[in-house]
Amino acid sequence: MRLILAIFLPWLQFFTIGRPIAGIICLILQITVIGWIPAAIWSVYALSEYKTDQKIQRAMQK
Repeated sequence: MRLILAIFLPWLQFFTIGRPIAGIICLILQITVIGWIPAAIWSVYALSEYKTDQKIQRAMQK
């Protein structure tokens, strides 16, 4: 679900992973039609980093 959100509403996905400042910057980038593609790529990359960080935290707690 978050991946779909990262592609179509990249700025909103940043808010769901707890990065509101990046979300605001992404929204400004997404306002331009040309900036939509870089914003979506950045959002998908940030989502993959978030998932990796979550896996590392779970591994450290065991």
